[in-house]
Amino acid sequence: MQIFVPGRLCLFGEHSDWAGEYRRHNREVEVGYTLLVGTNQGLYARVKPHPTQLVLHTSFGDGNRKTLIPMEKEALLSEAKKGSFFSYAAGVAYQFLASFPVAGLEIDNYLTDLPIQKGLSSSAAICVLVARSFNQVYDLKMTLQEEMEFAYQGEITTPSRCGRMDQACAYGNRPIAMIFDGDCTHIIELKVPKDLFFVIVDLGASKNTQKILTQLNECYPFATNEVQANVQKYLGSISYQITQAAVDALQKGDAEQIGILMKQAQAEFDKHLIPACPEELTAPVLHQLLEYELIQPYILGGKGVGSQGDGTAQFIVKDAESQQKVIDIIKQNFPQMQSLKLTIYATK
Repeated sequence: MQIFVPGRLCLFGEHSDWAGEYRRHNREVEVGYTLLVGTNQGLYARVKPHPTQLVLHTSFGDGNRKTLIPMEKEALLSEAKKGSFFSYAAGVAYQFLASFPVAGLEIDNYLTDLPIQKGLSSSAAICVLVARSFNQVYDLKMTLQEEMEFAYQGEITTPSRCGRMDQACAYGNRPIAMIFDGDCTHIIELKVPKDLFFVIVDLGASKNTQKILTQLNECYPFATNEVQANVQKYLGSISYQITQAAVDALQKGDAEQIGILMKQAQAEFDKHLIPACPEELTAPVLHQLLEYELIQPYILGGKGVGSQGDGTAQFIVKDAESQQKVIDIIKQNFPQMQSLKLTIYATK
């Protein structure tokens, strides 16, 4: 059985997923709203049942690796708590074993062309891959949203504290919007009238996602100063309005308007969130690339990705020719950076 799971790019609304969940504790916190799409790159795997173990072969980073974990609750939970890349698979397997009469799995992840730990939800992709493998191998007849929920529960069994939007990679390359209101998550599938072209750039720098998330979470559930109030304002009403406008533009195929909104989102993000974590969110490498003169004729707009910081940048461009031109310019002038193409294809 062959399975492909892409990464996930948050086009707009980063951080608003977990922020919106704080409405459980403070109803004055506003709902979160994100616009997401699966990447063209991801994890490819062959899967089959195994009588007693979770067997995972991986192909990324420093080469091929293999791990074997007994399909027992204690062993899976122990592995999940370690916080390694294999922990994500173990966490999801633990959730399935706790809920269904399943045996083990052998997953041969024979190809990975998705950058790891670059804000493209590689951890969520492995979680969705394992959830989909259990669902299909054992014919559990789960819906996409049920796969996403088990993947999410599996990931938070590990030390990871991701929000619920990461598992949107379960929808593949289809763009979706997600609304987060406390414990409730609403998914809206979107249609695109024409192809839209993006470039995703691994900045080849470093950032501390855990520090960003820790310091931003300190602004919730109740703001105690102006900095915290500004974080809540951006991740609430400001981000919501920009994301809604981006959803409308996407469904019209209006690349120029999406570009304008990317620039607006980055400016508002910088104004409201940098003071809460200046060491990470000032992001000089990100801003250098966003403002780089040689790519301006070919891009319509750009912004940071994921938790932001000096991790990954995204640009919307005019067409496929501009897409390649931007990649060539970055490769020539920033050899430490790596670029990926992302095309959102017109809905058939």
